[in-house]
Amino acid sequence: MKKLCIGILSMLGASALYAQQTDENSITVRSESGTEEVIGLPEGMLSETDSLYLDWISKNYINIGENCEMNAGNPDVSDSVYIDRLQRIPAIIEMPYNEVVRKFIDMYATRLRQKVAFMLSANNFYMPIFEEALDLYNLPLELKYLPVIESALNPMAASRQGAVGLWQFMLNTGKIYGLKVTSFVDERRDPIKSTRAAARYLKDLYDIYHDWNLVLAAYNCGPGTINKAIRRADGEKDFWQLYNYLPKETRGYVPAFIAANYIMTYYCEHNISPMEMKLPEGTDTIHISRPLHLQQVAEVCNINIDELRALNPEFKKDVVPGNEQPYALRLPSKTMSYFIDHEDSIYNYKPETYLTRRSTVDIPEPKAVYHRIRNGETLGGIARKYGVSVSQIRRLNGIRGSNIRAGKSIRIR
Repeated sequence: MKKLCIGILSMLGASALYAQQTDENSITVRSESGTEEVIGLPEGMLSETDSLYLDWISKNYINIGENCEMNAGNPDVSDSVYIDRLQRIPAIIEMPYNEVVRKFIDMYATRLRQKVAFMLSANNFYMPIFEEALDLYNLPLELKYLPVIESALNPMAASRQGAVGLWQFMLNTGKIYGLKVTSFVDERRDPIKSTRAAARYLKDLYDIYHDWNLVLAAYNCGPGTINKAIRRADGEKDFWQLYNYLPKETRGYVPAFIAANYIMTYYCEHNISPMEMKLPEGTDTIHISRPLHLQQVAEVCNINIDELRALNPEFKKDVVPGNEQPYALRLPSKTMSYFIDHEDSIYNYKPETYLTRRSTVDIPEPKAVYHRIRNGETLGGIARKYGVSVSQIRRLNGIRGSNIRAGKSIRIR
């Protein structure tokens, strides 16, 4: 396969590549020589925004906004305008332009424009969390748009490969960075904990590669794959030089990240209006040290169960396993005092219905089995018939010797 030249890919006025969408999951990039490469789309561009979590938010806090003119038309934009806009984004991470980047921008601005409108509103929930963590670890703030391509800002998102949450942590990577996963809890879904973990992971990757585009690529496919690509490319450490040595999903990852930063900055210029976000009321947390079902809280405190799930996405089965270790339960501020005043009533509300996991269980005595002796039967024959020993039959019935009387009932078990 012909190696893509870094000079060609970084040309700002004209590119030797063009891209076309081939199906719902990929685009095809074709060079002037006719060589084709299929690039996979990031998970966030494939996922739906109709989970229970997002459905609850959209029904309660999001409406069509009027700050931009929202219509189905996407205006024609020249390459020079794209170039200028990308260069004006205040970003440390390099964001060059080429036809692959343009194709991803066009996807966000056309087929995914409704999703963009939703994500622009969901930003209000998550951007403060993202920016605080990135600033804490002195990372580029433009990384706050990484969850746009990872999960479409859905903390419940789960990929086909098993990555979960806003930052799409795989199980083992999440555990390395302190995210607990059990049958009841998945902290990869927790916006605050997963964001802190992602910031640490990104910082560690930068300490390895010292290049943010390679960090992004490694975040997508893993450092092992990037290291292999570097070896195959004779030590090259530039994403665009490594382009042809990367998996097809990773080839589109950096262009998609650039496109996400572009569309989340210049959405108005593409006639995309953010859905209006009425921020939810304040919330607070209380530590739970006993088993508790969210439905118990919902019914006693008169709060919508979907709201509780939205505030506490890490509890996979609606159960807070507080007996294992204390867990923070997030509640609307107005509900907190009621919860504290009625804590015993909440824990004692229908535990037989919602907390069915038993701590002890009695083993019942075996049911007695009797046999009526027929003419000619012996203790040995009866014992073999029921799979027991002769001594057991004698012990249960106080029989001595081998004489038994026909018509008499004896206990077998």
